[in-house]
Amino acid sequence: MDTYQQSQLATMLSSFFLMMVVISLISLVISIVAWWAIFSKAGYSGALSLLFFIPIAGLVMFLVFAFSKWPILRELEMLRQQRAAFQYQSAPQMPSGPQYPPYQQGQQYSSSPQYPQYPQY
Repeated sequence: MDTYQQSQLATMLSSFFLMMVVISLISLVISIVAWWAIFSKAGYSGALSLLFFIPIAGLVMFLVFAFSKWPILRELEMLRQQRAAFQYQSAPQMPSGPQYPPYQQGQQYSSSPQYPQYPQY
């Protein structure tokens, strides 16, 4: 191999290495931004996405994130309970008994039932 071929090979390898570094950095930034958004929507601090740089801490955080109750779900559950309690307290009370006078044994009515009078056209 002469020096010209060696320089071409070195140029190809360095450009390949440079492209790999650029692609790796772009994918790293995209994954950090995506995990930041996921942690924020779940109710955790978005900065926890930076723990994925530390191998064991990233694994532990992933397991905690997967199996713990998210703060946003706890807050939602609390708000639903408050709303249900408020609706229960402010709901109109329905009468427990009948709204008409009770029938008494032996009571005699003075006349036959009154039917409504409809106009005739």
